Parts: sequence; C-alpha cells; structure tokens
Amino acid sequence: MSKQLSPEQREAFLNTLKERFEKNITRHENFEWAKIQDKLEANEDKLWSLHEMERTDGEPDVVDYDAAADEFIFFDCSAESPTGRRSVCYDPEALESRKKNKPENNAVGMAADMGIELLTEEQYRKLQTLGKFDMKTSSWVQTPAEIRNRGGALFCDFRYGQVFLYHNGADSYYAARGFRGSLNV
Repeated sequence: MSKQLSPEQREAFLNTLKERFEKNITRHENFEWAKIQDKLEANEDKLWSLHEMERTDGEPDVVDYDAAADEFIFFDCSAESPTGRRSVCYDPEALESRKKNKPENNAVGMAADMGIELLTEEQYRKLQTLGKFDMKTSSWVQTPAEIRNRGGALFCDFRYGQVFLYHNGADSYYAARGFRGSLNV
C-alpha cells in the first residue's frame, strides 16, 4: 500500500480537515488553520496517517498544541469509536493467543500500521472535555505493561456523565469496541 496521497486526495482531504476544524472551533479556539495546514503539507507521511484515521471513520481533528515540540496534536473525534476499527482485540500477542473465533485484527497493530498511537487514559479523558464521545461504544487505550503481562488490557467509555476505565482480557473483542488514535504533526 502506498503511503502517499495523490494530489487530488491530498487537496480533498485538506479541505475535509479544514471544514472540520472550522465546524468544531471550540476544540481549538486559539489555533490558526494556516499554521496547521503548513505543518500538514510539510509532513506527507503524517498527512497519510491522518488520512488513514479518516478512512477508518475516526474524523481526526486538532485538539492541542505541544509548544516544546512545536507540534499540533490530532485525536479521533468521531462521536463513537471509529467503525473501521471495531471488533478488534488489543494487540498482536492477544490475536495470536486466540485459538477460536479470532478477530480480523488488533488495535495496537492497526495503529502501528496507520502510523498513530492509541490514546492514553489521560488523552481519553482530555477528549471527553471537548464533547461527548463513546456514549454507545468503547475504545481500547494504552495499557501499562504490568496489566498487559497478566493478560489484561484497558478500555474506556462515557456513561452517566462520567469517563469509565475498565479492564478485559486483551484477547477479547466486541462489535462496539474499537480504538481511538492520536498523532502529533
């Protein structure tokens, strides 16, 4: 698979990102689109990764800025866990360990292939300050090694006006559980 967008794809996708940026200005009130677009145009590989987030229904949008690194931070901002990334177990080891009814993929592996990172619990909680997400679905989040080494993995959702952090076997998968990603540009 080519990790470059055609000029037509690039232009159309930049327009999609700009429209989403303008429509959801409360997520990034002090940012200027022109600066973000300059960063995107200078980072073809990251633009491809954002396009992968979009292709799998993540609706990526700018949510923060890291001044020390001079990078804009994008999260998946789809209302529910991205539909193109659901029904996946946590990581390649969990996928390999399943002997029956294996899912087609895993969250950590898909994220790596896309060039993004799974959200951390902290990032997931930040996302929830920008709107209400995962009110019907849930999303895998980065899991500490001490939990993963025991066969578990973490996921979050938003219910009853609260973010909930849960655990499950890393090899589990559900139609309503996917993952959200982040990307620094």
